[in-house]
Amino acid sequence: MTPEAPEELHVKNCISCSGEVPPLKGTDLDRLHIQIPKWSIEDEHHLSRKWSFKNFIEALDFVNQVAVIAEAEGHHPDISFSWGWVEIRIFTHKIDGLTESDFILAAKIQRVTEGDGECR
Repeated sequence: MTPEAPEELHVKNCISCSGEVPPLKGTDLDRLHIQIPKWSIEDEHHLSRKWSFKNFIEALDFVNQVAVIAEAEGHHPDISFSWGWVEIRIFTHKIDGLTESDFILAAKIQRVTEGDGECR
């Protein structure tokens, strides 16, 4: 009998955090990070990723696509952008750390982009 494959993060939904769960650490982070390898885990506190674009309008378009995903999930990343770039940081503010919902949101955002990080 083979073990069941873990459910892919992008098909799950973010769960509202009441602040009663501890932040994920160590191997729990590693297990989820496998599904979003282009994202960085910073100090076991937040996920981050930066994209490059040809111009301001493409960067803004990507930000707007992320906003739609974030609203649908009820989980909102920190977004910085300017001419030709977007940077996203994700963490759960209520616990000042990472939960599975942060990885779910990152996986959904990742599906908006192609393998090289450029916006589709």
